[in-house]
Order: sequence, then C-alpha cells, then structure tokens
Amino acid sequence: MIDLPVLDKSGKKVDTLAIDEAALGNEVRPDLLKQAYVMYHANRRQGSARTKSRGMVKGSTRKLYRQKGTGNARVGNARTVVRKGGGVAFAKTKKTETFRKKMPKAMRRLANRNALLAKLVDGEVKCIDALNFGGPKTSEMKKVLDSCGVNRTCLVALGEADRNAALSARNLTDVDIIRIDQLNVFELLNHRFLLVDRASLEAWLADIAGEKEAA
Repeated sequence: MIDLPVLDKSGKKVDTLAIDEAALGNEVRPDLLKQAYVMYHANRRQGSARTKSRGMVKGSTRKLYRQKGTGNARVGNARTVVRKGGGVAFAKTKKTETFRKKMPKAMRRLANRNALLAKLVDGEVKCIDALNFGGPKTSEMKKVLDSCGVNRTCLVALGEADRNAALSARNLTDVDIIRIDQLNVFELLNHRFLLVDRASLEAWLADIAGEKEAA
C-alpha cells in the first residue's frame, strides 16, 4: 500500500490516503508508458502540413538570364527548387496524412493507471482535502500550489462540480486543468506535479475498482 499524505490548503498534513498499488499495475512499467505516450502524441498530430512543388509556386517561367556570357551559373526560372522562394523537391501535396496509432483498451487503461503510480512513487501527487472556493480567485489557488511545494508544471485534476477551482487555476502559468475522469498518461507525464482533491481521487480509484470487477 502507498500512503498518500492528504494536505489542507495551507500545506499541512491532515490525513493519509491508502492506495493499493496493485490496482495501478503493481510496479512502474516504463516500456508501457512510452508506448502509450507515443500513441497519444501521434494521435494529436493534425497531419495537414503541405509544401508546394515548383509547378505550384506562383511566378514567371522565364529564364532569369541568358545561358552564357554573364558569369553566372546556368539557371532556369525563379521557381526552381534551388532558389529561395522556389518550389520544394518531392513536395508533400497529400491533403491529409494520418499518424494515428492504436493500443488495446486494456493496455491504455493500464498505462493511465501506471502513470499515476509513477507520480505516487516519485512523490509528485499533491492531494488536498478540499478544493472548494467561494468564487473564482486565482491568488487563492496560487497560495495552495505554493504551500504544497508545487514549483514546476502542474496538472490540476478536478470533478465536474469544481467550477470555481477550475476558473481559479486557468490563468496560472504552467498550470493546466483536466477533468478527473479524463486523466491520461499523456497529460500526467507532461507535467511534473498532479494536484487533486481527495473526493475526486477516491472517485477515480473507485471507478478503477469497478472496471476490474466488470472485467
């Protein structure tokens, strides 16, 4: 079992949350995390990059100067691939290119859980007893992050009802927000710290237990 300290907004330890590492894959699996990260990253690529061949570039087709007698190298028109502003040799003209990768659902789920396990092992999960704010207040969220020792990039995982907390965190530098039910390996590995409230984390762990029983 992993004992995760539960902190209050001032950073003081008020309780401990026991998490069974068996539900998160028992041990950190770097190969699985790498494979899942590459898949998520590839699936975000738009695939719309294109270049123009010399026939697609606008411009005159007139030869720039005569073949001999000028002291210049022999050259054709301004659209040739060797000149600035000209076309591209072997241009990419395909309108859409897919880079999508696939993983079995069971592997994706395990990778998402294992990424959280890696964060827990490294002490990069900050669990708050409650992230309730009376209204959107960026300065209050900043105080919470500072009191928890968050000094690098941070991912704030919240439930659907935590609107004030989400509004309080959205303008902070190096802080991103995600719904707890959308937590994934890509976002976890892209941030140094994970900030989550106890209720949301317990609900997420309960969903994991339900998935294992259903399987």
